[in-house]
Amino acid sequence: MPTAVTEIPVPAAAQDPPRKRWTRSECAVIEATGLFDQEHLELIDGELISKMGKKRPHVEKAVWLFVWLVQVFGAKFANFEAPIDVAPEDNPTNEPVPDMIVLKRSYSGFGSVTPQPGDLELVVEVADTSVTFDLTVKAALYARAGIVEYWVLDVPGRRLVVHRDPQDGRYRSIVAFSEDESAAPLAAPDSAFRIGDAFPLL
Repeated sequence: MPTAVTEIPVPAAAQDPPRKRWTRSECAVIEATGLFDQEHLELIDGELISKMGKKRPHVEKAVWLFVWLVQVFGAKFANFEAPIDVAPEDNPTNEPVPDMIVLKRSYSGFGSVTPQPGDLELVVEVADTSVTFDLTVKAALYARAGIVEYWVLDVPGRRLVVHRDPQDGRYRSIVAFSEDESAAPLAAPDSAFRIGDAFPLL
């Protein structure tokens, strides 16, 4: 008769199954076949991360913030979910797709060229279930690229975390603004975004 067990012993040498680490060139080959047509993915540290299945709070906050960016910078400079390049040493295994970016020049001038870190005024992620990932992995990736300003709209925390002054692979200035405060991007210091506007009372 089978014996009930509460815990299955795991050998000390047991490891997770091997994962396939991807490069941008490999992903480009697969994308050309159309295999990823129904997917919404970004490549981070050699792993394909799904950006599908965003919850409604994420969508609402992203739209609200993007409309504000368009009002401040103009529709030709604010992009929604556009891939970017990062630091040369990170580019082979990374192609992030931030929720939104602000360009230094009109998007029409890029053609098929991916924006470089030096082309960016601001990078924004709206974090609902990915707060830790966006504040650690993404922040380090963008800091190494020298992206001058990176915002994380923390939906569960009802705050905006502003990263500035990238040096030696990390942001030297990280400030969290509560929903009672406002923050202005470096590229538009006279245009303040009131964080509470993204979190209306229920």
